Amino acid sequence: MSIDLVEHLQRTFGAAADPGLAAPMRAYMRDKFPFLGIQSVSRRRLTSGVLRDAARPCAESDVLAVARACWALPEREYQYFACDYLVRHVRLLSPAAMPVLHELITTKSWWDTVDALASNVAGPLVTAFPAAVSTMDAWTAPGTDLWLVRTAILHQLKYRGRTDAHRLFDYCERWSAEPDFFIRKGIGWALREYAKTDPAAVSSFMDTHPGLSPLSRREALKNLG
Repeated sequence: MSIDLVEHLQRTFGAAADPGLAAPMRAYMRDKFPFLGIQSVSRRRLTSGVLRDAARPCAESDVLAVARACWALPEREYQYFACDYLVRHVRLLSPAAMPVLHELITTKSWWDTVDALASNVAGPLVTAFPAAVSTMDAWTAPGTDLWLVRTAILHQLKYRGRTDAHRLFDYCERWSAEPDFFIRKGIGWALREYAKTDPAAVSSFMDTHPGLSPLSRREALKNLG
């Protein structure tokens, strides 16, 4: 089933490819990935059609097989489809999916796929299986791939009142000295989102952690005035 779906996807996306759009899309992503040249609105429409024609997966292994097959294809639109597919079927996933998620986050890594997987796949997985938060803890250990760190920092992005503030602040403090732009930006983003729920807690954290980078602090303060 997964092979048929990916073949159908390739035929559909391939027919819609636009080389004239592919070049600027690739340039926008700093030439990290080739593109077919399918812009987001058209891609979502085509994705909806492919999913409408496809049988619903019955097992976690089917979902992960599609994601991995898409990740193996060169053009970036296929990785976007994989993210959409994982989000669509996230309720079929269990902690057994974490090694595959690790693989996807650390392969062909950039903010566009990592952020989608962080808040829309890792986050719901931890909600459904609270013990899986141990994986997020492991992904913030010293020496970890920085894209895994960003995933862990952002996995609670949509939790609002369910946010484990202690864990969020611990991750942010642990990585506050990291010079990487995406870590600093991720810290600020996570704090800014939580400030919508508990501005006093975020303000207190900011006051007691003057070592936060200017970028993290600037991002976090956007909702605090």
